[in-house]
Amino acid sequence: MAESMLREFALALARVGAIKFGSFKLTSGRLSPYYLDLRVLPGDPQAFKLCIEIYGRMAGNFGLEGFDLLVGVPTAGMVFASALAYHLGKPMAYVRREVKDWGLGRTVEGKIARGDRALLVDDLVTTGKSLLEAAEALREVGVEVLGALVLIDREEGGRENLSRHGLKLYSYVGVTRLFEILRVEGLLDEAKYREVLDYVRRQSLALKS
Repeated sequence: MAESMLREFALALARVGAIKFGSFKLTSGRLSPYYLDLRVLPGDPQAFKLCIEIYGRMAGNFGLEGFDLLVGVPTAGMVFASALAYHLGKPMAYVRREVKDWGLGRTVEGKIARGDRALLVDDLVTTGKSLLEAAEALREVGVEVLGALVLIDREEGGRENLSRHGLKLYSYVGVTRLFEILRVEGLLDEAKYREVLDYVRRQSLALKS
């Protein structure tokens, strides 16, 4: 990966407030010393453009003829998938978080066909639960899932979990590398750097035990 682009991405996260340090309660109930909110990125045109360029490079590894459509994972992934689909000139679909009991009752919205090859798009991965649910919904309607594209891997078991279920993860950067860049740039002091690094390592060890 180009170091200049990676540095620009890390600085953009800090500039728009997409990465915060403190004490945050996660959906699991666990307390984390940092929080990622990539949903604020589309609100900054410069940062959003950079993100779509990054996604485009990852998707380019498949070649434009290597996949048929992009599928957004609710909810943040849908925004990125939509812009990326426009950027690449590819169809886009999305997976519903909840199936409605009216209308067509679809789990996947968009023009899809059996045998289509799809790339999932989400903002980040923690445990991989949302990506696995999206992949399962697509497989149930006959769509082949080639992999999942995310900007950030929180390094908390998501990659391994997806791999166990036959889903390849393509992430732009892991959080430990992000922390390192922010520390070098003077945006993260040494004490906080060590705290967040220790947190990530403890989560990783807990998954292996």
